Amino acid sequence: MDNSIKDKIIYITGGAKGLGRAMVKLFCSNGADVTFCDIDVDESRKLCNELSSYKCNFHEVDASDAKALEKSINKVIEEKGNIEVIVNNVGVSLFNSILETSVDEFDKVLDINLRPVFITARTLAIHRESNPRLNTYGRIINISSTRYLMSEPNSESYAASKGAIISLTHALALSLSKYKITVNSISPGWIETGNYDLLNSQDHSQHPSGRVGKPEDIARTCLFLCQPDNDFINGQNIVVDGGMTKKMIYH
Repeated sequence: MDNSIKDKIIYITGGAKGLGRAMVKLFCSNGADVTFCDIDVDESRKLCNELSSYKCNFHEVDASDAKALEKSINKVIEEKGNIEVIVNNVGVSLFNSILETSVDEFDKVLDINLRPVFITARTLAIHRESNPRLNTYGRIINISSTRYLMSEPNSESYAASKGAIISLTHALALSLSKYKITVNSISPGWIETGNYDLLNSQDHSQHPSGRVGKPEDIARTCLFLCQPDNDFINGQNIVVDGGMTKKMIYH
């Protein structure tokens, strides 16, 4: 079996910056046909210009807008005939006192972090149900967080959304198996998306791996899961955190 992702049709939510940007770049450099969505038009255009020698396109989409997200997915399907890989990466955080967080604010975090996982999977499943000849390969990768497992104060909406992603992942893995689509989640730990050089030795040394994570660490995990040979990994949550969640800490 050809284990490359060359010419695979890939859709990534929140692809303009941070983890998503690293994913877009890695998938493009491996020959994939990548479309990503984001609300940041300027950064999206810069990334596409940077990757102008590859197959890279973007749609301006607010992922909390269900109709807009469905329209974006269906546009790719109409233009390319299929989507083979979806990476649900888009996410926001709200760290605020429970006394000051409104129900609407709580819902907004779930609308951005959690609901798109269902929307993108459902839209792809509808297409695959009507086109059984396409049901030979598929991947959905959902980006969760180690905060599904552990928390700090004032992180209720973020923790709820990331924990729910993991539960939704294994439910989707069973529901979409008939389409030959595997569904897995990745839970990053501390991944520095800003200036890595500003980190100090204490930041790095607290990780058993000896360093803080980089967006490319998550992108490479996505790439691994997308390789056609790796279809026996299904319904799983993969923690990529330099070993931090295995480190017992007493105060």
